[in-house]
Amino acid sequence: MSSRLSVIFYIILCFEIGIVLTVQGWMGLSDWGNNYFLLLAARKIRFYGLQSFMASGWVRGAVSGLGTLNLGMAFWEIFHFRQTVRMMEAASNVQVAREDARKTSPAHATQSDKADPLSDYRRPNV
Repeated sequence: MSSRLSVIFYIILCFEIGIVLTVQGWMGLSDWGNNYFLLLAARKIRFYGLQSFMASGWVRGAVSGLGTLNLGMAFWEIFHFRQTVRMMEAASNVQVAREDARKTSPAHATQSDKADPLSDYRRPNV
């Protein structure tokens, strides 16, 4: 059940990020050039061309591209939902089996009872 919820939350997160970035970059609902934090950052680093760079079409295209990439990942996860859940459950079962094998293994018990091999060496007096 936890693997299903993890995949569902991942899909929701990808949708949210994808929609916000796509709308911000593609439609330009916010004025990128008049952002207060951008002005503050440009003044702090004394790079006054930062505003024009952030308002350029290249940056807006990169942002909308990241948004469409996130939407694509969300759709891919929806179409491969069962496969992803099975893989997560299999990985978790393998990890549990390894932990159980370590607990029951007699070699592990004798190995942990041994002293640290570095304790046999003399330490120089400093």
